[in-house]
Amino acid sequence: MSKPSIIFMGTPDFAVNALAALHESGLFEIPLVVSQPDRPKGRGRKLEPTPVKAYAEAKGYRVEQPESVKSDEFIRLAKEIAPDFFVVVAFGQILNQRLLDIPKVCPVNIHGSLLPRYRGAAPIQRAVMDGEAITGVTTMVMDRGMDTGDMLLTVKTPIGPEDTAATLHDRLSLLGGELIVKTLPGLLDGSVKPEPQDNKAATHAAMLSKAEGEIDWSASARIIDCRLRGMTPWPGAYTFADGKRIRIHKTLPLETATTAAPGTVVTSDKELEVATGDGVLRIVELQGANGKRMPAEAFLRGNPMEPGTRLGS
Repeated sequence: MSKPSIIFMGTPDFAVNALAALHESGLFEIPLVVSQPDRPKGRGRKLEPTPVKAYAEAKGYRVEQPESVKSDEFIRLAKEIAPDFFVVVAFGQILNQRLLDIPKVCPVNIHGSLLPRYRGAAPIQRAVMDGEAITGVTTMVMDRGMDTGDMLLTVKTPIGPEDTAATLHDRLSLLGGELIVKTLPGLLDGSVKPEPQDNKAATHAAMLSKAEGEIDWSASARIIDCRLRGMTPWPGAYTFADGKRIRIHKTLPLETATTAAPGTVVTSDKELEVATGDGVLRIVELQGANGKRMPAEAFLRGNPMEPGTRLGS
């Protein structure tokens, strides 16, 4: 009896664990892996393979990188393969209805949130930025909407006080791989049933912008800390001191009461603590405009800040 077949579509690191889990399960045929075209990277602007392409080629899979999967040529190829499933993870292109109709069973997507919350491009970052205590991964049947398809399986994970978008990304990527290997067999044997999303409960996770990295000191210490962790590693959080940009890498919200205006340095001996709209934020690690990331105590030795200094643009 032949194994169920999959066309896998994915591009960045987040998608690699799903492909690896499918490969290692040995339960499926994967006649084609599809990834975005290679892009120039680094100072030399050399073309580098996408993480999914690199993994797929190392395992001997056929890889295609169409500029558009909506092209007649690619659609013809997908129809010739006639897979049971598409598995789509952070692919980076929108699939039209002609494509969605091709799999014999259905096209399945892995999304880094507990749908219907955080539909969109930045679910991992936004969950951290919003101070959520729990997030997770959802597998769903793809439709023409933005993450609006029927849900299949979910798995949850807590967001810890030191989690960043980077640490959560890696954890959810692994969970997504585990979940897809449970989802596809469940669809085939009927134990997994598609469940419509509650559109009234939906929220949207818009793509991040560089401008969001500037710290708003009028927010509470806890919210600033959440936003910073959600923007790590990109776009990164920053503020200004005497017109010079300072990148803030790690903070600790304190419950210390203060009457100082938001953005005011209140302690600057061995600790660097700044008043916020509610509470005080201790800056643990930071980086000057032309310097290296370092503990606040080391930074202050070369860049002293008197209490009363105002941070911000």
